[in-house]
Amino acid sequence: MSKIWVVVADSSRARILMAGKPGMGLLEIDSLDHPEGRLHEQELTTDLPGKAFDSGGQGRHTMGSSVDPKEHEAIKFSKRVVSYLEAGRNAGSFAKLYLIASPAFLGQLREHLSSPLEHLVQG
Repeated sequence: MSKIWVVVADSSRARILMAGKPGMGLLEIDSLDHPEGRLHEQELTTDLPGKAFDSGGQGRHTMGSSVDPKEHEAIKFSKRVVSYLEAGRNAGSFAKLYLIASPAFLGQLREHLSSPLEHLVQG
């Protein structure tokens, strides 16, 4: 029987489970935590965005980031989860992979999957 990993994740925690023999259920082999994913946006930022003058002198505008702090933390954690899965793939720890996550976090995970790792995703 080939080894099967099941990853159940959100932006603050990922549980890596292994499917054993049929009827035996899932065995948790590891857990990754990202406490920053549970923080509120105001807890992730320490200040308001800065202000700048237009180069033409027409007025001031707020400078901001294109990614909000919560999404930035989710991106960081998704990269960490994918890195863990990539190490497992390189070690031959699993032959099939199932990802269970909210649509937004699943999209973050899929964005960072390498092609060989993506081919192991069964669902």
